[in-house]
Amino acid sequence: MTIIRTDSSNKDFQHLVKLLDADLAIRNGDDHAFYDQFNKIDMIKNCIIIYIDEIPAACGAFKKFEDDTVEIKRMFTNLNFRKRGLATAIVKELENWAKESGYKKTVLESSLEQNEALSVYEKSGYYRIPNYGQYIGIDKSVCYEKLI
Repeated sequence: MTIIRTDSSNKDFQHLVKLLDADLAIRNGDDHAFYDQFNKIDMIKNCIIIYIDEIPAACGAFKKFEDDTVEIKRMFTNLNFRKRGLATAIVKELENWAKESGYKKTVLESSLEQNEALSVYEKSGYYRIPNYGQYIGIDKSVCYEKLI
């Protein structure tokens, strides 16, 4: 396993995000357009990719949310590489990078349909908070935070 830090111009990151978006389009159904508008990847400076045998297997990113807080975005593990702890490794690496960059807290939003993701976040020490920003009042969204 190799973990690299990059940005959203990385072609492997872009490829994994396309796979993520295809999966989310199915899971979110008619609500996909709403969520998709908040998930653009142009100009994200903090992206992580995990490679397994030189194959891009998982990704994640963060972007500034508030002065001391980042929002974790674009978490995805390729179906062929699931159940290997890669999502947990991505979360940990994103947290480390955010902490190194001076941030104190992370927040994230996920869909209630993403049971695997919710499990990873909860096992990683995230706790549920009221929905924030554009997710206020969205019943299918669940928001989390963690002090780092």
